Parts: sequence; structure tokens; C-alpha cells
Amino acid sequence: MNSATFLIKVGGDYACFTNPGLKVERCTYPVMTPAAARGVLEAIYWKPQFRWEIRGIKVLKPIKQISIMRNEIKDRQSEKPIVIEQKKQRQQRTSLILKDVEYVIAAEIVLREGINNIKGYSEQFKRKLERGQCHHTPYLGTREFAAWFEPATGKEEPNEFIKELSLGQMLFDTAYRENNERKEIDFHRHKGEEKWVSRGYAHALFFDAAIKDNVLNVPREKYFELYELEGVHV
Repeated sequence: MNSATFLIKVGGDYACFTNPGLKVERCTYPVMTPAAARGVLEAIYWKPQFRWEIRGIKVLKPIKQISIMRNEIKDRQSEKPIVIEQKKQRQQRTSLILKDVEYVIAAEIVLREGINNIKGYSEQFKRKLERGQCHHTPYLGTREFAAWFEPATGKEEPNEFIKELSLGQMLFDTAYRENNERKEIDFHRHKGEEKWVSRGYAHALFFDAAIKDNVLNVPREKYFELYELEGVHV
């Protein structure tokens, strides 16, 4: 056996699972994306010897969207400090976010090639989940929206039943591709116990998403596509 399945209940007062197709204003998807779910689990427990694969996300609370306006910094932080007192560095932006969210994430720990200790990693994650421990505070889309988490029973009932809701194209995850001609970002690669830094670019993957009986099912074949693009084996 090289994988183990878990159910994790997560939630928070607010969330913003940003649609990357909207460049200026932040506009959330109606439900947590697989990429955001993976981020929550990696915040709780992550090792380079395995990867998290999301199988499904169950929506427990009604989908409530609200609009907020706030001041943001125009440019990204770099080696040169940003002086936020300067008016040209500040701008007002409107964000469409979610309010009062709660989900059950079904996910698997999938070992990378050459790794065999699934029992050890599973037991470590269970202990962290039961004790409420994490590597860093998990969040719901953006760092300002912290998430709580706990073990799920699998018997959680939604507050509002969603028979079927088409969401269109949703962000699945991001593949980091090595490329000598497009050295846009640095990222780590792992194989067994080996680790090295590669350079290349980020490639967003999307899928045709829909909620059926309150569950957003994540197609397993998208992970095969992800790994193929990255040129790695699990």
C-alpha cells in the first residue's frame, strides 16, 4: 500500500478562493478549490516524501457571498522596501468573498517513488489532526482568512442540500515546469530523499467542476496530467 485516505473537517468565518482569470478584483469561487484544500492539509502536515491528492470536498454550510472594499498595496514586495504612506502605492479594490464556510475534505497521502513508510506518515498526521497541531496556521484561500480544523466522522450533514450546481472551469492546481527558456521562478524538486532547486514557470490546470449532492468530486486523472507536466513520478 502506498496511499492512505483521510477525512478532515475545516471551516472559518471568511474565505476567498480566487479565480485566477480575474486579474484586478478578487472574486472567489463558490466553493473551496482542490489547490486550496491541498494548502490546508500541507499547513497541518507535509513531508517531501509524499503528496496530498484531493478526492472530494463536501459543502456543509450554505454558500454566502459578500462584497468588501479595502486598501491594498499596488506592487509586490521586493528587495526595495515599499513605503505604504505614498499614495501611488495604495489603491482600493473590491473583493467578492465567502462568509461562514465549512467543508469536509476527502484526501489521500500518496507516497513518492522509492518511499514506503505510509504507516508512519499516516500516524503522524492523525496525531496532529486529533491534537489540533499544525506546521503553520492553515487558511482559506488567503492568509488573512484563518481556518480551524478537526477530524471528520464522515457522517456530517449539510445545513442546506445542493442537488446539482455547475461551477464551470475551476482551478485544479498548479504544475511547476522546469524550462531553461522560461526561468521565471525557483522551486524545489524531490525524488526519494533527494532534493534540489529547479527553475522554470508555473502552469495552471483547470477542470469542469460541479457540485452534486453537496460534494465537489475531483477527477483523479487530473493528478496524472499534473505529474506528467512536471515530469515527475509519485
